[in-house]
Amino acid sequence: MSTPANAPVPRFDPGLTQQYTGALLRAINKDGSFNVRRKGLHGLGGNFYTLLVNTSWSRFLGLIAVVFLVLNVAFAGIYIALGPGEIQGAPSENGLGTFGQAFFFSAQTLTTVGYGALYPVGLAAHIISSFEVTMGLLGFALATGMVFARFSRPSSKLVFSDQMVVAPYGAVTSLQFRVANQRNNVIAEVEARMLLMTVEQDAQGELKRNFTELMLERKSVLFLALTWNIVHPIDKDSPLWGRTREDLQRLQAELLILIKGYDDSFSQVVHTRYSYRWDEIEWSARFIPAFGVAPGGHMMLDVAKISETSPA
Repeated sequence: MSTPANAPVPRFDPGLTQQYTGALLRAINKDGSFNVRRKGLHGLGGNFYTLLVNTSWSRFLGLIAVVFLVLNVAFAGIYIALGPGEIQGAPSENGLGTFGQAFFFSAQTLTTVGYGALYPVGLAAHIISSFEVTMGLLGFALATGMVFARFSRPSSKLVFSDQMVVAPYGAVTSLQFRVANQRNNVIAEVEARMLLMTVEQDAQGELKRNFTELMLERKSVLFLALTWNIVHPIDKDSPLWGRTREDLQRLQAELLILIKGYDDSFSQVVHTRYSYRWDEIEWSARFIPAFGVAPGGHMMLDVAKISETSPA
């Protein structure tokens, strides 16, 4: 089917919509996640697995500990409710008390350890303990699978400079940021894209978000062994030509960074996202070198210096 001659030409949209409904903090957060919150989902909305995979290790281990504690407290309450004599084998003078004995019997049952000192007596206690053993086997199998999924998930550990800089570039200026690999592995065939997002009025006077891909001095490198200064020359063909800090503030400018490369440790392609807002641009500055030759003759990269600049 042919397109009508008077049909509007769609503008470039990377997937973040051109509709403007209010001032946005930023499109991409510093951790690479999109600044989008969802509502209207039923339950967890299928996000429980991704939540466990993507959350930090401290939160993941904390959640496991909380679930383990809550389950044992709940089962301890059930054993106590069954009445005295349902759990036997522990001397009364061990100092644990009724709840303590029930709690640690539940912990031994849930983990299928069973030291032999505590054991259930009666049909009800045997049924509850059998159910708890089943929950323990399934629960630890799921937890083991989640730990493996977190360890085996390919991810990149790229560190970005805290700010972009507007630095001299031959007869013109340029917009630059710097990136390096925090790991000792090799990321090969690294490609970068830089998008400029601004808020401007369209022909009807409505505010719209515009996305423009910025041309880079070098879009890819074969290896990310040291730092990589990603440079956008601000020449007459650049949408930043003649723009000032106040212009970028008025346009609510944000630079969206997309980087991908081949990680030889995982043998997979990994992706990283980042962004800089207009107030994270340092004008008339340049990055100072973050690496040099050590006395032994090998290259020394100081990742802590990736954001250090000097006046241009």
